[in-house]
Amino acid sequence: MAQRFEYGDGPMQYGMLHPAGGRARGTVVLIHGGFWRGTPDYFDGPTPLADALVAEGWHVWQIEYRQLPNGGGYPTTLDDTAAAIEHLAVAASAAGLEPGPTITVGHSAGGHLAVWALSRPGGGVPLAGAVSLAGVLDLRLGAHERIGNGAVTDFLGGTPATHLDRYAAADPAIRVVPRVPVRIVHGSADDVVPMNQSDSYVAKAREAGQDASVAVVDGDHMVVIDPAHPSFEALRTALDEIRARA
Repeated sequence: MAQRFEYGDGPMQYGMLHPAGGRARGTVVLIHGGFWRGTPDYFDGPTPLADALVAEGWHVWQIEYRQLPNGGGYPTTLDDTAAAIEHLAVAASAAGLEPGPTITVGHSAGGHLAVWALSRPGGGVPLAGAVSLAGVLDLRLGAHERIGNGAVTDFLGGTPATHLDRYAAADPAIRVVPRVPVRIVHGSADDVVPMNQSDSYVAKAREAGQDASVAVVDGDHMVVIDPAHPSFEALRTALDEIRARA
């Protein structure tokens, strides 16, 4: 049974810990999307995906975080993501669980947060890697192309020309961590987060020496969080590859 743990005082600062039965393979930190926008009752955190990962033997730490216009944006959304990941140690101890290898998995804007978390300042909980499910991984490109009706510039409060320091602090394509693998699953017909987000990240990450790759699956922006879709096999493979290196 899932347990709720608060990592802050706000209504969006909590996580749900879904324990796996028996000996777990590790822990997935599951981060939902929504272009960094949402209300306190928004939590779309893909529960069917959480259930499917638990059935595969993963503990799942499904986090909520402040979003625009409810206290989110830069830097609070990043701060919440980092704090929620650190709180996994508290939640797991309280639940009597051993986290094991911990991997972030995020969809859309959650994919951004999942990969960004590898480079979060002062991270105490070690991350074995990250999986982006159609994530926004190149914020400068996203701002230029105005994906999500200007979601990137809303999130960071401006363009790279006006807030270069914020992009440097928040953009996974700038903050590549070479020693930690990143896997990406992206739908071929995604018209919400274009494929060039994943392609651009992989090119820059590989240039920086990171083991990064993308698996292209048939379908749109949402198929990558559907455990009944063949894309789930790509996610399973990505998790197994990262776990094997942990």
